[in-house]
Amino acid sequence: MTKVIEPRFRAAAEQLRAAGLRTTRQRLVLAEILFSRGNRHVTAESLFTEAAERGARLSLATVYNCLHQFTAAGLLRMVTVDAGRAYFDTNLSAHHHFYYERTGELRDIPETEVAVARLPSAPDGARIARVDVIVRLED
Repeated sequence: MTKVIEPRFRAAAEQLRAAGLRTTRQRLVLAEILFSRGNRHVTAESLFTEAAERGARLSLATVYNCLHQFTAAGLLRMVTVDAGRAYFDTNLSAHHHFYYERTGELRDIPETEVAVARLPSAPDGARIARVDVIVRLED
């Protein structure tokens, strides 16, 4: 029997299926919030709050689990700005970030605006997957 998906969740369901993820209620709610408004950066806490404001009843642990599942499936990119703060980015294109230290805001920098002159060789048995540049801003 095929699960009936509410119309507002159809795009999210298709995106989850294409990434090889099951369409659970929690994943549908979070995917619809994340991917329906263009590129954005969220923390688990900000997504949890946004979901709660829309009436979704999810635990913070569920939000963290779904964000990590979406990242592993290639739907999100995790951007770690320090040991206690990670953002999840819906923009999967090659780019870098400005990080406003006072407000915690993260903004995209086009890849063409950053030049890395030289990189070290990767250790034996490893390869460089990508280079992430975070420019920290004070005001």
